[in-house]
Amino acid sequence: MLAKFFRLSENNTTVKKEVLAGLTTFSTMAYILAVNPSILSRTGMDFNALITATALAAAIGTLVMALYARLPIGVAPGMGLNAFFAYTIVSGMGYSWQFALTAVFLEGVIFIILSMFRIREAIINSIPENLKHAISVGIGLLIALIGMANAGIIETGMRHVGEGRLEGVILKMGNVTSIGPLIALIGLIVSAVLMYRKVNAALLIGILAATVIGIPLGITHLPEGHLVSLPPSVAPIAFKLQFDKIFSLDMVMILFTLLMVNLFDTVGTLIGLCNKAGLLDENGRLPRAKQALMADAVGTTAAGLLGTSVVTAYVESASGVAAGGRTGLTALTVSVMFLLSLFFAPVFAMIPQAATAPALIIVGMLMMGAVVKIDFNDVTEAIPAFLAIVMMPYTYSIAEGIVFGMLSYVLLKVLTGQYKQISPVMYVLAILFIVTFMVK
Repeated sequence: MLAKFFRLSENNTTVKKEVLAGLTTFSTMAYILAVNPSILSRTGMDFNALITATALAAAIGTLVMALYARLPIGVAPGMGLNAFFAYTIVSGMGYSWQFALTAVFLEGVIFIILSMFRIREAIINSIPENLKHAISVGIGLLIALIGMANAGIIETGMRHVGEGRLEGVILKMGNVTSIGPLIALIGLIVSAVLMYRKVNAALLIGILAATVIGIPLGITHLPEGHLVSLPPSVAPIAFKLQFDKIFSLDMVMILFTLLMVNLFDTVGTLIGLCNKAGLLDENGRLPRAKQALMADAVGTTAAGLLGTSVVTAYVESASGVAAGGRTGLTALTVSVMFLLSLFFAPVFAMIPQAATAPALIIVGMLMMGAVVKIDFNDVTEAIPAFLAIVMMPYTYSIAEGIVFGMLSYVLLKVLTGQYKQISPVMYVLAILFIVTFMVK
């Protein structure tokens, strides 16, 4: 039944390969179960309830991705978007967390409408072929950066020197002889050797090996007390929407920011991962794009009701794609694991970030392969592709990389008389990007 529904034979995969890929993706996403509540609880929201809300929102969004879109991509509350929720809407603008949840809910509803009318799908299809390859490469660099930073292999070299001044280099090598980087490097070597030997679960085995090695070294902390427990209630934060100020100018600006950032985070992730998995069609278009975009729209709507921040497609899903995941069965496995995490949270929480870093680094390397498909002979194609690639790791944002790539593409094509190569959707997006910069 699984093989028929997910068309495993057509995608040259198996149930075992898909499940292992799902476990690999979940292991690289599981950190959100701890990080998201940590950030959002600073607004006064209940920490334990946030754990449950985060897991449920991720499970719902990923389940839609699995059964409706049938793509191997995990969905969960997004990093960066949760910071915008906590530090900008609540701390910066002074609104309540209930007001912020209302913005999340409204964004989800708007995304559902945009997805139903294929507006978001039109945006995906308007992106030029070279930029699609560049997005894959840029995401690869960003993933590798995240992995190395999580492990402590690289770190910031900036330091305060008084009166708000900083000096030093932006990035530098961390102490690679300390436990975290060493664990990550060991896991990297284990995974690389297993990949060379064509072991399907290479990335997952590397994560587990690094986790086990970390136990005697003190970086992997075994759970204390009960390993299994009932999940905390979401009652303190669920269905706490506040509609009395939704027609304010601030709400308009908040919704616009959430829509733009989440739209291009998801679009970039979908294009990059499906390109890497070989799932784009002969015209470079994403199959079942409408269904895929509906997944984060439904997940975000559920997130607003349950009590957590905006949901988006996760770039860490690239680890499962690299492990062989090609269908929605990978995503279904991720969804089930998020549900199980509600009862086994202490077990999943024991995997240190240093142990998942090797998978992210290797995935970054694999996604870099798309760079050979980019046309660097035409400067009007090369510069937008280059900006899209470098701005993702430099700004720590997929959305910002896409903005720089697409805006420069439109400007260069117009200024060189090649405006006929630009689709109407691209012109509209360029105007929206300029408005976004002005708003910031």
